[in-house]
Amino acid sequence: MPISKFIDDIDAPRASLVVVNRDQPVPVQRMLERLFEDQPVAVSEAELPEDESDVVLLVRDGEVVASSPLPAVMDAVLLVNSDLFTSGARELSEAELPDVLAGLEETRFDVQGYPEAEKDKLLLIAVSRAIEREAWLAGEGRLRTAFQNLSRINDESGTRAVYETLAGTDVDVHVYGMPDWVPPMEFEVTTHAGYKPDFRKSWFVVFRGPGGVGSALVAYQTRPRRWSGFWTSRDALVENVADYVAYRL
Repeated sequence: MPISKFIDDIDAPRASLVVVNRDQPVPVQRMLERLFEDQPVAVSEAELPEDESDVVLLVRDGEVVASSPLPAVMDAVLLVNSDLFTSGARELSEAELPDVLAGLEETRFDVQGYPEAEKDKLLLIAVSRAIEREAWLAGEGRLRTAFQNLSRINDESGTRAVYETLAGTDVDVHVYGMPDWVPPMEFEVTTHAGYKPDFRKSWFVVFRGPGGVGSALVAYQTRPRRWSGFWTSRDALVENVADYVAYRL
């Protein structure tokens, strides 16, 4: 099976993000709504007299499962663009994901890249960097990442800085993609190269740390500049994805 089968099998219940007692300007609410437009995530707002201002709640099946300050969501995805990550302007230590965004795991997202959409793909980029941060903080374990083109590691200064940092830890780093660049000897990563669809079209970041805990993002290019994907921290699913990458690619 192709790695996209993991995406096809995802069936999480719909989620809602509720902005409570918003003090931020109306355009902030509109940006949040546009980010999740056409996704299985409803965005609304509410006034609750006993709650704090500018809080975002994640609701599934009628239950609040996570909350985060609205400014944290703004800083993570609403007021930034992908250049912040690719250029290295945002340090790896700053790539923490707010709980309400991390809690959208196992929700299937269908996103477009630039220029069709300015923000769509940003959420998946932020999740990718958050998983890389998780690996860096653990300092050990195994990280497997697909770039479609290995040259992307070298071309994006921020991405190269992240993987040089990770290679300097005890994390066992494996990178995957088409062989249009060969990492230098001092770049201590294991390279896997090929041309079959899982190399050309997949985008994954899979970390398994000590004790088997970890996270995974799996996305697949369905058309030029269009992606379908999800992320998860469910141990069994992370293990299945990690095993697929290890033994099929």
